[in-house]
Amino acid sequence: MATITTGVVLMRWQLLSALLMFFASTLNIQFRRSESPVLAVLSTGLGIAASCWFATGLLGMSLDFAAIWTNVKDVTMEVMSHTPPDWPVVMT
Repeated sequence: MATITTGVVLMRWQLLSALLMFFASTLNIQFRRSESPVLAVLSTGLGIAASCWFATGLLGMSLDFAAIWTNVKDVTMEVMSHTPPDWPVVMT
C-alpha cells in the first residue's frame, strides 16, 4: 500500500495532466457532435497544453517562464537591431 501511495504522490502532476488530456479529448468529441466548433478548438488547445505539460514532466524538464521570456526578448531585440532602417519596405 505504501508503494502505491508513494507512486501517486511522486506522479501527481503527471497523473493530473494525463487526466486533463483525457477530459479534453472527451470534451472535444462531445463538442464536435453538438456542432460547437469554438468549444472544440478550445478543448483541443487544452489537450495540447496538457500533453506538453505531461511530456515535460516525464522528461524532468521544468518551464521557467521568466527565463524563456527574457530569452525571447533578447533574441527579438538582437534580430531587430540588424534590420535595415527603411524596413519594412512596400514593394510595388
